[in-house]
Amino acid sequence: MQTAGKLLVRALKGETVARPPVWLMRQAGRYLPEYRATRMKAGSFLDLCYNPDLAVEVTLQPIRRFGFDAAILFSDILVVPHALGQGLRFEEGRGPLLDAIADDEGMARLAMDQFHARLKPVYTAVSGIKAALPAETALIGFAGAPWTVASYMIEGGSSRDYARTKAWAYQRPESFQRLTNLLVDATASYLIAQIEAGAEVLQIFDSWAGALDHAGLLRWSLAPMKAIVDRVRMSHPEVPVIVFPRGCGAGYLDFARASFMHGLGIDSGVPLDWAFTQLQGRIALQGNLDPQLLVAGGVAMRDATAKILDTLGQGPFIFNLGHGIVPETPPQHVEDLVKQVQAWRR
Repeated sequence: MQTAGKLLVRALKGETVARPPVWLMRQAGRYLPEYRATRMKAGSFLDLCYNPDLAVEVTLQPIRRFGFDAAILFSDILVVPHALGQGLRFEEGRGPLLDAIADDEGMARLAMDQFHARLKPVYTAVSGIKAALPAETALIGFAGAPWTVASYMIEGGSSRDYARTKAWAYQRPESFQRLTNLLVDATASYLIAQIEAGAEVLQIFDSWAGALDHAGLLRWSLAPMKAIVDRVRMSHPEVPVIVFPRGCGAGYLDFARASFMHGLGIDSGVPLDWAFTQLQGRIALQGNLDPQLLVAGGVAMRDATAKILDTLGQGPFIFNLGHGIVPETPPQHVEDLVKQVQAWRR
């Protein structure tokens, strides 16, 4: 099947298809026993990301088990700063830990000269996934948005308040803009390389967009993502792009109006009626089941899923979660969800 005929691509191009395509963020992950077994073989999480054979395997595991309409490359958003030369490690129970940067001097240690060489295993994995996927299944490449990636780079890991990142952005905006520009350049180059390796759709994750005030959202989230998409479109105008500025509330309307993307991911807090009336007429939407409803399963999950489908399924729409699958999710609930979505007809 040609890329243009795949259900996900058709929905992103604005077509109202017979039933929405379905895939889930973090569909390859710790909730699957086969993933946990492969993860044990790899050693560290970063080793798993950089081992093409194992990255292909874990990407394909949920496709084999559930028959999703799309596979998403197994990797991590922090391979970009790592490839720029920033120290990165993952510790059990603590997540990602980076050698934090705090100023222009720290930024000066980042460089593009070895960037693609360090990321070659990722591109090899993309090619391997594409070759192994069923003909009807789309392949999604991805990257983190500059604001979210910068927050990890500056905080040295996860943060509750992003105080160091905001202090840099608010007090030294010209300097923070230079860091953002570097990440725009690196991320656009990374995504273009994923397309050339076989990615058919792209998603840009701005997981911490909701930490910004409205002016900050426009400057540090929307504008950099638009710059990345514009750069990608210069060489690959045919590849659809989804952006996911998680937690940005009414700011989703700014993204929908900006219309530089093909699809807009919405989180679980977005009211369905508002999404239908204010957003969906402008752009294809993706979302937005609460991941905890997937944990709960049963009537609660089925009813919430039916409401999402009945509200947003009448227009261009991709069924997904409002964020990623959590580790305690029963695989049977994922199977039940996929069957429900794939059986629905408008």
